Amino acid sequence: MKLSKSALFVLAAFAAAPTLAADLLDAYRSALGQDAAFASARASQQAGQEKKSQGRSLLMPNVNLTASTTFNDTSSQYAGKSVDNQYNSNGYGISLVQPLFRQQTWLSYSESEMQVAISEAQYKQAENDLILRVAQSYFDVLIAQDGVQLAVAQKQAISEQLEQAKRNFEVGTSTITDTYEAQARYDLINSQEITAQSNLEVKRRTLQQITNSAPGELRQLGKEFKLEAPQPADVEKWVADAQQNNVQITVAEAVAELADKEVSRNFGGHLPTLDLVANYGKSSTVAVGIGAVESTSKSVGLQFNMPLFQGGATQSKYREAEAGRDKAKQDLENARRTVAVQTRQAYLGVVNGIAQVQALQQALKSSESLLEASKLGQGVGVRTNLDVLNAQQQLFSTRRDLYQAAYSYLLSRLRLKAAVGTLSEEDVGSVNQALR
Repeated sequence: MKLSKSALFVLAAFAAAPTLAADLLDAYRSALGQDAAFASARASQQAGQEKKSQGRSLLMPNVNLTASTTFNDTSSQYAGKSVDNQYNSNGYGISLVQPLFRQQTWLSYSESEMQVAISEAQYKQAENDLILRVAQSYFDVLIAQDGVQLAVAQKQAISEQLEQAKRNFEVGTSTITDTYEAQARYDLINSQEITAQSNLEVKRRTLQQITNSAPGELRQLGKEFKLEAPQPADVEKWVADAQQNNVQITVAEAVAELADKEVSRNFGGHLPTLDLVANYGKSSTVAVGIGAVESTSKSVGLQFNMPLFQGGATQSKYREAEAGRDKAKQDLENARRTVAVQTRQAYLGVVNGIAQVQALQQALKSSESLLEASKLGQGVGVRTNLDVLNAQQQLFSTRRDLYQAAYSYLLSRLRLKAAVGTLSEEDVGSVNQALR
């Protein structure tokens, strides 16, 4: 089959870049190490792990070491005499503060544990998102490839019909109208082929953005492709599982709990604090005519602090935290409703996808039979050239719709697993088995 100049240009552009392995599983594994959005999520998760250490540090003793050395030059008047003193003073000290009662500190530590849990859930969500983005981009490339292949095949078929119409007109067995109809179809499919090739270029670049490798020849649906219904076949059971295990809801629940703790922490701004304070210091002074004078100080005690008025800041922060808690509750409710809708959509996408694929498979057989019958009918004079062109158009459109329905069904399977929080690399491998 001869390729157009545009198709050759697309292939040449990608041949010059590093190529990606051919199947969906390899594309996903490549994206794990190359996708910038997922790398950002991984770094965010690593940063979130440090929140617990930071919160725990607030409960630990605070120890500081200080040291100083000073040269002093003083002049004073005494009984009409001027007295000048020059001396060095040196000293060092160690101070320790151990929090005994600080409600805000204890709640900050509790919040840090929630922040770690949120970072973990967000990372899991990023993993799910990566799988879906890779699968979506991979199948978009396949759909675009199918579009180019179907356009080329349809162009070839229309070209043959155009040549036949011209021959029939020359020998007087058809009218010029048949030639015009075939020529119009040929010009139209020429335009559609260019559009399809441009779309393929865009979809390849989108997949390349995720995997950082130019896609090579990707595997398409094979004969091993099987339609599997969701188990259990109860959408309400899937929705109930999603409400319990969906990562998006897990994040929203953790954020709501964190917001509730933030209210309690800000209320602690009204409460007193109690600390154990210990100090040890040593200083020495060396003066002319006096010599060295050393002193040592030690102290241990309790320090009580009762906030009385901070300009209204404490009350304002408390009101802000309450508003944040209300927002988090509404975000959680919205997440639950959104997930319920997404789960139903994914479930119906699988169930209806099976029915749609089966219907299109039957429609494809019927379209193939219609085309064969139209060609035979044209040969005996009971069908026109236009009938054959229409039958070809129906066949190619049905084949394109079948491919798209099959890819949508596979994506819905992944989305359904993501909705209930069980999406993993094994599911990518399962979908990958449908490709040849």
